[in-house]
Formats: sequence, structure tokens, C-alpha cells
Amino acid sequence: MSDPVHILVVDDHRDIRDLLGRYLRQHEYRVTLASDGRELRKLMGENVLPDLIVLDLMMPGEDGLSLCRWLRENYDVPVVMLTALGEETDRIIGLEMGADDYLAKPFNPRELLARIKAVLRRSQSLPSGRRGQMPGGEIGFDRWILDRTRHELRDEQDVVVPLSAGEFALLCSFVDHPNMVLNRDQLLDLTKGREAIPFDRSIDNQVSRLRKKIEPDPKTPTLIKTVWGGGYMFTAEVSKK
Repeated sequence: MSDPVHILVVDDHRDIRDLLGRYLRQHEYRVTLASDGRELRKLMGENVLPDLIVLDLMMPGEDGLSLCRWLRENYDVPVVMLTALGEETDRIIGLEMGADDYLAKPFNPRELLARIKAVLRRSQSLPSGRRGQMPGGEIGFDRWILDRTRHELRDEQDVVVPLSAGEFALLCSFVDHPNMVLNRDQLLDLTKGREAIPFDRSIDNQVSRLRKKIEPDPKTPTLIKTVWGGGYMFTAEVSKK
């Protein structure tokens, strides 16, 4: 038998932690509980590497956004974020920081379970199981520097090239998966998560716009190549700066 899926729940409210722990264990998940960012960092440092993290946004000390950014820079693990606010800006910021999904409190545990299953399906659908493995900070490719901390792209003369939030997310997805064919559904999952809708053609439009900004000749792309019948492949050599 395969090992049970391991879920790490990080929430400063003990009642919520215990409730989620019991509920997820009832559904045959292995569960570890943490009360704050310090416990999360300690567990990860001890090589307690879960399959998915449920992370509260509003916690004393280090908040969920900072922790999500740290996780994205250092680990290959999906994150479902919980927020008591449920405001549009918090949802967007959370997704931009790298959360795979979010759920507003109060919530039904059954809905959280459904979200967890959906995120795990998406993360496991990527080729070779690789997902978001390139660390954060500055990433170099071709003549470009992608600064994931500052959310900006610079050329070799240190000139910043403006990117929309969608273009930035798409470029991050490409540098995370170099030389891998990613179809439209996988790119939608990586950049838009559960907001993606069937037959969404926005990826094609964003690829076209991104090519105009980073390709020497957008009409004959060499960095983002189209794989007919498959999707797109990012062919540049990627390195940590």
C-alpha cells in the first residue's frame, strides 16, 4: 500500500487546527499541525516535507503571505491559503505570492477537502512530478534577470521591462519547468489555479505578449517554442543568480 498523503495544517486557532486534523485523518490523510510560522519553519527544517500545506493568512508574528513566499522560494509543495477576510485584494495577493488556492473563513471542511484534492490532482499532473522547483530570488536566462522577490524582469543593461501579473506568473511557470512541454491546461493551473475555465485561450494571448517582450524576434521565437498539438516549451538555460 502507498503511504497516505501528508497534510500540514498551519493555523494559530487551536480549535480550527484540531477540527481540521480530526476531519482529515478521518479521510485517511496523515496530518501534522503547527500553530504559527515558527513551528512551520522548524518542521520544514527538520525535513518534515508534506504533500500539501493548509496555511492561515492572518497569524500573530509572521503572516501567511510572508510564509507562502518563503515556501515558494525554497520548497516544492502546494499551498491552500485560509483567510478570515475573504477580500478580493487578499485573495489576489495570496495567489501572487504562490498559493495554489484559497478558502475564506468560515468554511465547510468538506469544501476544503475538495480543494485539497483538486490542488493535489493539478500538482501531480505536471510532467515527471516536477512543480515549481526553481528557487526564488534572481533567476537568469538568456539575456534576462527575473527577480521573483521584486516581481520584475530586467535586461542585461538593468532596464526593467514591465510585465502584467499574468505575464509574470506565466514567465515564472516557464522558468520553473525549462525544457518541458506544458499544455494549456497545465499552464492555466500553474498561473490561474481554480479560476481557470475550460477552453480558456488567455494563455495563448499571454504567450504572444510575453514573446514580444523577451524574444529577439517574436515572429520566430527561440525561448518559448510552440509544440504543435502539445503546448509550449521554454528552451532557455535557467540559472540561480
